[in-house]
Amino acid sequence: MDANDMGDALEKVLISAEQIDQRLTELAAEIDRDYPDGDLLLVGVLKGAAPAMVDLSRKIHRPIEMDWMAVSSYGAGTKTSGVVRILKDLDADVHGRNVLIVEDIIDSGLTLAWLKENLINRGVNSVRIVTILRKPDAAQVDVDVDYVGFDIPNEFVIGYGLDYAEQYRHLPFIGTLARHVYEVEGE
Repeated sequence: MDANDMGDALEKVLISAEQIDQRLTELAAEIDRDYPDGDLLLVGVLKGAAPAMVDLSRKIHRPIEMDWMAVSSYGAGTKTSGVVRILKDLDADVHGRNVLIVEDIIDSGLTLAWLKENLINRGVNSVRIVTILRKPDAAQVDVDVDYVGFDIPNEFVIGYGLDYAEQYRHLPFIGTLARHVYEVEGE
């Protein structure tokens, strides 16, 4: 599926597949530089970070391990609820490990702040964060993010792992969803 297949559901493409690929190459080079001795566990936050986790991991030039967590503060809506739930926990023991959280988007920062604290409480050696997207204008808590793909406006975005009601994750680009798709008249 590409932008033309979406018809009037797509408002605009914000970041192309080519731009994403180029930025992931740059982020991987920074990660390689910052972890010269290896011992790196990538922790992808499901479901949204799946494309970024896979693509980023292929660009890192050192041994890595990967694991996944699923946490949620959304539901079917477009705004965070602020209540974090673990839907799938890690399989690996992270005690004493260098962990790099791979996230699709940071908007309020509430979920990521909770997740980082959760991993610190498990006794990690270090925890850093890489995100494809960050919405600085939506931040409700200050979270140190070590690697940022793109800063974007506070708009509802889809594609490259990001969804609306479990749709549009498979798009190779990041775009804004037309309001008529997700807003109910009178709201």
